[in-house]
Amino acid sequence: MYYRIFRWQVLLILLSGTSFAQEIIQPPIPVDSQYHMRPLNFRRALFMPASFILAGVAINGNGNEGFKKELVEERNEHIPTFQTHIDNYLQYAPIAIVYGLDAAGISSRTDIRNRTAILIKGEALMSASVSLLKNTTHQLRPDGSTYNSFPSGHTAQAFAAATFLSEEYKHRFPWMPYAAYGMASAVGGFRMANNRHYVSDVLVGAGIGILSMKMAYWTHQYKWRKRKPVVDQF
Repeated sequence: MYYRIFRWQVLLILLSGTSFAQEIIQPPIPVDSQYHMRPLNFRRALFMPASFILAGVAINGNGNEGFKKELVEERNEHIPTFQTHIDNYLQYAPIAIVYGLDAAGISSRTDIRNRTAILIKGEALMSASVSLLKNTTHQLRPDGSTYNSFPSGHTAQAFAAATFLSEEYKHRFPWMPYAAYGMASAVGGFRMANNRHYVSDVLVGAGIGILSMKMAYWTHQYKWRKRKPVVDQF
């Protein structure tokens, strides 16, 4: 019994958005310094998405006694009939929040044209990465339905969207990363609860989502604006 409790505690720690949010939260940025560029620390910026990806790859073994298979067994024992479709919608919620807040007069960090261009680039990079891995790894889903389990596309989408929301509003609302990555973590949890993905699929998907959107910000040229918004090191 204690071993089962330990496994669920590990899962909750791995999926928790809180620790990641704590790494990226910064004090609110004054409006007059909002356009000051800060140096980019790639080592620090890459640490969290790389950790998610490496952890997911490390536990992606297909042995019957592997960590990911053990978690599926626990799920099948305790919530065998669980099913929800909320993850299909929650994965896009952070994007809707960004444009909803902006429409309500709460300005985001980036103007709408640059922001939308960043979003499109991040989504394209995330989708291409997920599609490539799904087609090359050919991993069977835990419910046995299809051979495209690795990585989780829903989770990658959710964490890309969460990164987008966090980048645009953490300067105004220090709690926004908690909300953004909390929603993304919930999507990953629901994908496993629905028996559609292993924990390894979710972890790698989370890392891809974060990294894809971060890269979209790092490489954006802001062609429609003379002054560039803040690009911080996280």
